Formats: sequence, C-alpha cells, structure tokens
Amino acid sequence: MAADTAASGFEHMGLDPRLLRAVAELGWATPTAIQAQAIPLALEGRDLLARARTGSGKTGAYGLPLLHKLLSIKEASPALPQAVRALVLVPSAELGRQVGHTLRQLSAFCARRLRVVDLCSQSDPAAQRPVLMEQPDVVVGTPGRVLAHLGGHSLSLRHSLELLVLDEADLLLSFGFGDDIKALLCHLPKIYQALLVSATFNPELEALQELVLHNPVLVLPPEPRLPGHSQLQQFQVRCGTEEDKFLVLVALLQLRLLRGRALLFVGSLARAFRLKLFLEQFGIPACTLNSELPAASRCHVIAQFNRGLYDFIVATDEEGPVETPQRQARKGGTPGKGKGKAKDKGKAKDKGKAKAQDPEYGVARGIDFQNVSAVINFDVPPTVESYIHRVGRTARGDNPGTALTLALPEEHEGLTRIEDALAGENGQSMLQPYKFCMEEIESLRYRCRDAMRSVTKQAVKEARLREIRDELLNSEKLKAYFEDNPRDLHVLRHDKPLHPAIVKPHLRNVPDYLVPPSLRGIARPGPRKRKGPRVLRGPSAHRGKPAPRGTGNPLQSFKFSRRGAKGRAVPTP
Repeated sequence: MAADTAASGFEHMGLDPRLLRAVAELGWATPTAIQAQAIPLALEGRDLLARARTGSGKTGAYGLPLLHKLLSIKEASPALPQAVRALVLVPSAELGRQVGHTLRQLSAFCARRLRVVDLCSQSDPAAQRPVLMEQPDVVVGTPGRVLAHLGGHSLSLRHSLELLVLDEADLLLSFGFGDDIKALLCHLPKIYQALLVSATFNPELEALQELVLHNPVLVLPPEPRLPGHSQLQQFQVRCGTEEDKFLVLVALLQLRLLRGRALLFVGSLARAFRLKLFLEQFGIPACTLNSELPAASRCHVIAQFNRGLYDFIVATDEEGPVETPQRQARKGGTPGKGKGKAKDKGKAKDKGKAKAQDPEYGVARGIDFQNVSAVINFDVPPTVESYIHRVGRTARGDNPGTALTLALPEEHEGLTRIEDALAGENGQSMLQPYKFCMEEIESLRYRCRDAMRSVTKQAVKEARLREIRDELLNSEKLKAYFEDNPRDLHVLRHDKPLHPAIVKPHLRNVPDYLVPPSLRGIARPGPRKRKGPRVLRGPSAHRGKPAPRGTGNPLQSFKFSRRGAKGRAVPTP
C-alpha cells in the first residue's frame, strides 16, 4: 500500500486541499517511504511508533496529518473555542525552530485558521506568555520549556490536547528529558493521539512507548540506515599522528580539493575552537557552533551558513544533558552533586565546561543544514549512532554527498566498530580507504606545523571568552542594563584586546612550487573570499557562472595522476 501511495502522490492520501497546495509549493513531488506509510495511518487516528533515518522526511510524515486533523476539527465545529490542540516535543532548540518553520510552511494556505508557535524562538519564557495566552493551535518546544509554562499556568493542555508528537524520541531521552516527559504527561488528558518518531530504537524508548502510546502501529520503512553508495560515498583516512590529520585537512581545503559546503565534526568544544583558529591561519573562514551561546545565536549561525556566507561549520555532537536546578529539584538532587551532576559522555577535554552549555543544544541530528556536500569527521564519532547522525547531514533527499573520516591509531577500534555495523551484505566495509601518498603533500607540512604551534591552549581559551563577551555586547536583553550601568559596558568594550592566535599572512597563499606536481592541473590554491557564489572549476566551466549546488562528488578531484609519478600512484576511490 505504501508503494502505491508513494507512486500516486500526496493527492491520493485524502489531505486537505490547502495542505496539498503547500506541499506543491515546497516541491514535494512524491511522498518519501516514511511519509507513504505513516500519513495514511495517522489520518485514521492511530498511534504510531515510526523509525526512519535522518533526512527521510519525518517532519512531513507527522506534520501533514497533524495539520489535517486540526483543520477537520475546526471545520466540523466552527463554534469550538480556540485552544492548544497539538504539542510537538523536540530535543533541542535548533530543531524546535526548524520544526516550527516547516509546520508554518505546510500551513501557509490556511494560516488564518491555524497558528503555530515554537517556544524555542525566544529564550525568555516571560516574553512567550502573551503568545501562549492567545491559544495557538500548535505548540513546539523542548519538554523542559513546555513543562515550565505548564507549571506557570501560561499553558493548559488537560482539556484541549488532541495530538502529541515526540520528534527524535531517542534524543529526548539521551538529552536527559525523560523525567520532564513523565512529569509533563500528568498535565495531559486521558485520551489523545500520539506519534512517536525516532531514528533509532532502544530499551529506554520501549519504556517511554508504554507511557505515551496506546496500541501503536509500528512503522518501519524498508530503507537503509544511510543512503546507498550511489548517493553517499564514505571514505576513511588512517593518519599516523595528530599532525597528519591537520595536514590532510589543510591540503583538502587550501588546495580547493574539497568542493562545496562541509560540516567538520570534532569531539569537544575546545577542539572545535582549536580547529577554527587553525583554519583562520590559512585564511579559511569557518564558524564554530558554540553550545555555550544562546539558541538564537546558534540558529543565526546556521541561517548564515544556509545563505552561503561561509562554507564550513565546525561542530560537536555532545549529547550530555545539562542539569537545570528545576530538573535537579524534581530528582531530589543538589546542583552539581550526586546524580544531578551532568555526565561527561567521554568529553574529558571539556570537563567543567558542561554546566555552561545550553541543555537544549544538539547539532549532529535533526538540524536542517542545507546543501551540505560533505561531512568530515575530524575525530572518529564515539558510537555508531553518532556516526550515522553526523553523516546524515549530507546526501539528504535526492542530493549526493560524501563523508570522510580521519582516524588516529588510538581511534582505529572505534572506526572498526562503525565499519562492522555498517558493512554491506557481503561483509564489505562501506568506508572505503581514501588512499594517497602523504609524500605528495609533505611540502605543506612545515606550514601546518607552524599554524598548529600558533594555536595554543591559551589562544583557545581566549577565543571562547571573546565569543561570550561579544554575545554579551550584542545581547538585546542587556541593552537596558548597560544603559543604566555604562561603566560595565565600558569595561567590556575596553577589555584587553584578545589575539587568540597570531595570523601569519603568508600562510594564506600557496606558492606554485609547494603544490604537488600531480595536482597542479586540479588544485586552485589562493585566499578564500568570505562572500559570493562559488564558480565552477575545470575545463568545461563557464567563467562567472555559479556552481550548481548538491551535484557531483566534492572529493572526486582528490585523485593523483599516475603519469610520471613513480611510487606516487594512487588508486581512484
């Protein structure tokens, strides 16, 4: 049935015509596998337990039946008082804003009938109370934020809720929202439809399922955990030393061998800043998605990336929950002590910093980074699921993508676990070795070493402090405070100048004699511009025309010529 629905399109699902117009406006030609199976069942009023990989269209799978049901209720009972009838719980503020945006797009042709509010768009709960008092039809938010409004009586669901959605349910639990969800259920009516959507299933999720769902239908679309090799190409490079990692990365980026936008994942926030400062040494603009900053600032970074202001984001996928005093009080713990203490999740290098991070932060999964050509795992992901969620940021929809993982000897065990878990039917690894001769880029090593020496621990610390200081200066909330306390603003603005790392201008350009002979017809070394569209490179390119997005393999040019390169031949990946 699902295959028939997918082949025939959304118009045969019985959806409201206004929703079909929005779907056509978004360019959704045919339902994805999860949409084809989940939408008809949800329209029947069934509770669903759905699993589908990142980028498979899960938001549309629950968003369309949710909006259709609310429209049907309003059409059937025009005199029904306005009330909150749908609640969507998400694990992070960034995902909440994205879900809210998608639901507003889907309801664009019935915006006067349906109002969608996401509680993640503003960080101040007091500013959200007037909006909630107007009784929007749909509320999107994290469990902690929703529970705070329920406790403050600015939100009421007990007599009106018709539909509950738990998006990325496994992350809701791993982010430490389990107790919040249980407390929140006490504020809901006895009867409502529930949709639980997740990329993975685990025992903890089964316990949550028993609390939320009633005779659910299991929806498991027949799809791999990641796109196939024809759409997603996965490579690995086994590096001997940490310096080799930085050397391979600078060769990829400074010689323009990596084309298009890329996400660079590291294991901790400190390493993210170190990598950003390292790239700055070579004039490569990149942005760090800092979990210590408010959600609005992080979403602004993502929006700038999606608009093409820069091509590289350095991010982490830290999922350790940060305990708020309210959550600890419900657990009976003391802030910073006992079981109320935030778990480190193996991020020893950021120990002691976790308490400063936003508890609603999450990057590796769910966030809609647009037109990502490649994902580079500068550090091997700690788990198989983390790898899937990182790599799921590229090759979304029908677009191609590439994933490259750099591994040190001590990371080989973790890389092997990932290879075994994702092995093909014949046991062949999906992560093909991306082989090349390191001697080809040895000419860049002294520059790489020079840049690494410039990025000290003190430079990383000062860069983090500077970003927080800049956030304070740009904060709208503190504007009134600074008007009343100008001396404090003076202290901030005249703080000692922070020079995290001395940038050496000569590193921005790569002289021709440093470019490997076999790459001189391919590489395009030179300083990167911070703005402007990318231009096609190659013999068939038309000068001045923007490069098409999401096409081609961004790593395909990293193939060394075999002609006249004795001992330097490299197999084509």
